[in-house]
Amino acid sequence: MIPFDEGRARALLAKACSAAGLPDPADARLLALSENAVFDLGGPAVVAKVGRGPELSERARRESEVAHWLAGRGIPVVRPFDGAVPGPQVADGHPVTFWHRLAPAVRPARPADLAPLLRALHGLEAPPFALGRRDLLAPVGRWLASAEGHVDPADVAFLRDREASFAAAVAALTPHLTPGVIHGDALPRNVHVGPDGPVLLDLETVSADLREHDLVVLALSHDRYGVSAEDYRAFTDGYGWDVRDWPGFAVLRGARETASASWVAQQVPGNPAAAAEFRRRVDSLRDAATTVRWYPF
Repeated sequence: MIPFDEGRARALLAKACSAAGLPDPADARLLALSENAVFDLGGPAVVAKVGRGPELSERARRESEVAHWLAGRGIPVVRPFDGAVPGPQVADGHPVTFWHRLAPAVRPARPADLAPLLRALHGLEAPPFALGRRDLLAPVGRWLASAEGHVDPADVAFLRDREASFAAAVAALTPHLTPGVIHGDALPRNVHVGPDGPVLLDLETVSADLREHDLVVLALSHDRYGVSAEDYRAFTDGYGWDVRDWPGFAVLRGARETASASWVAQQVPGNPAAAAEFRRRVDSLRDAATTVRWYPF
């Protein structure tokens, strides 16, 4: 398997830009490297997202469709770049999408900026196209397989057991909120505060499912990633409800933790910091240590 690193992502980006009629991206600046490699192309005001593998092709296509729909419903979202050939480009099987670069942020996004965006999103009716469920745990096997030979097989077995257990428990939950459109990865890092206000980013996981999914993310961030009690309270006040009051909270939190620990596995090959974070997350799950600090990747 060819490793998905910056060099590989740049080669795929060059092929996609050529096919889309965009300039040679030799000077593109890497912004992020995880499930996607994200590049600022510089000259054209365009950001490109290069998918880690062909299995992300349908998700990339749907993200563009979702972005057009949400913009049409008045939700401030990042917009696909219409100067490129419509829809994702395919480079050696990898999906590549192009997006308008946003104006520079006026300040970092805060949890309170996310709350009104989620309220507006959760108020929408279903779109005129199908949205899938927010299956948090579906990619766990793929993420763990990508780290084969680099992580302890006992840790893989532990996470796969959690995956099966929580998948069944999530399916049996009774929601407090009416299910419907959700973002699926509702974090302040997926909000950009520009001159015209907050804009919602990273629409790949927009789904039709329990709206509690979008609220558990911030609760877990308060417990695990250092979001302060004050910022968390500003979020719940802005949204109007605290998901921790819901009897299903622990189940959805446990599913999210399982997915989050497994997600780091794909970063482990060649990355000692990712290996240490994977170890920290798995150990805290084994010990049921629910307040051990985790660190973003």
